[in-house]
Parts: sequence; structure tokens; C-alpha cells
Amino acid sequence: MRCPFCHSNETQVIDSRSSEEGWAIRRRRKCPNCGKRFTTYERVELALPAIIKKGGARTEFDAKKLRASMMLALRKRPVPLEKIDEAVSSIEQRLMALGEREVKSEKVGLYVLDELRRLDSVAYIRFASVYFNVEKPEAFVELLREATEGKGDKH
Repeated sequence: MRCPFCHSNETQVIDSRSSEEGWAIRRRRKCPNCGKRFTTYERVELALPAIIKKGGARTEFDAKKLRASMMLALRKRPVPLEKIDEAVSSIEQRLMALGEREVKSEKVGLYVLDELRRLDSVAYIRFASVYFNVEKPEAFVELLREATEGKGDKH
């Protein structure tokens, strides 16, 4: 593994442990050249379903795009990056478990809502307000209730 700091070709694994409920291996590495430490994850790569957008267009699943949208909802919230990465992996696992070749983007959005509800109620409300196109203040009361009670799955 190449060092992301000095680009040395040699790094040392200093710790390995199971992560994401056994679906990944987290490795702490150290570069003998510059002395910096960093983390890598090793995961099984399986084919993820194509995503069908609301307009009918099909696109490949993009974990970076998913993570970016979750990061936007979690902006300035006290949620560790590791927890966000675990949530993204959980969504990927759920999509793979469906065994479908194509999945509607709405289903991915519902999975994101599930993960955000678990991680942070404010982020859940932020994402849900856009996802459900909330236009009236009264609707936020319902979202708040759903976020705090863990109810209201709209699947």
C-alpha cells in the first residue's frame, strides 16, 4: 500500500481488526519513510445494482456520491467519520442483499434515512425535509417526532 503522504511504496500494517460487523477489515498502517499513520479498509467487492433515477435514467451506484449527501446532512454534527463510513457500507450491504440488478433511487433514499435516524436526529430531519420535499412548518413537527421516536418509515 502506497503512503498517501509521501507516496512511498512501502508501508507497515501495525494493527488489523474486523470492522462493519465483519464485512471489512480495518488496518492501521505506518509509513517507515515519513512516520505518518493512516487507516485502510479491505472489503469484498460485489456488484451493486444500477440505480434508477426518478426520471427513469439509469446510473451506476456511487458510494462517494452517497457519502457526500450524508456528509451534507451531517455537516457540523458530532458524528465520527468512521460511523459515516459504516453507514455507507450498511447501505451497500442492504442493496447487495436485495439481489436486484436495478433499484429505484427512492429505496436508496429510504436506506439513507434509516441510517441517519440512527446516527443523528438533526441530520435525519435535514435529509428528510429535502427528500420528502417539506414545504410547511407543520411537517417538521412530524419529522421531529419520527426522528426521536424512530417511527415513520415510509417504505
